[in-house]
Amino acid sequence: MASFQFCIECNNLLYPKEDPSTMQLLYQCRNCDHSELAKSPVVYTHMIQQSAMDQTLATLDLSTDPTYPRTRKTCPACSNEEAVFFQSRSKAKDTSMKLFFACTNASCGHRWIVESAPDQNV
Repeated sequence: MASFQFCIECNNLLYPKEDPSTMQLLYQCRNCDHSELAKSPVVYTHMIQQSAMDQTLATLDLSTDPTYPRTRKTCPACSNEEAVFFQSRSKAKDTSMKLFFACTNASCGHRWIVESAPDQNV
């Protein structure tokens, strides 16, 4: 993970700069002439993937949404006998066939994951 670098002479922020002659990444101060070689070639990392569970946390009212199918599945948190379920919406190649469940009890709202086997019924 990239972090901020500060000048050892004037304590100002160092900015990434490429040295075209040596093809190396440097950090250079804009206030003085200090520059230093970067320890890592990573300047910034932006992660845009979300897990399917993170995507479901954006929707708070899963249990009241009529578009999700319902099943008789016991909630591990409150022992309610009904839950809504769905599969992962991720488009990644390594996405497995997991079922995501959400309790229909309004005061519970617990969510859990179950690995789906081909011979099991929901």
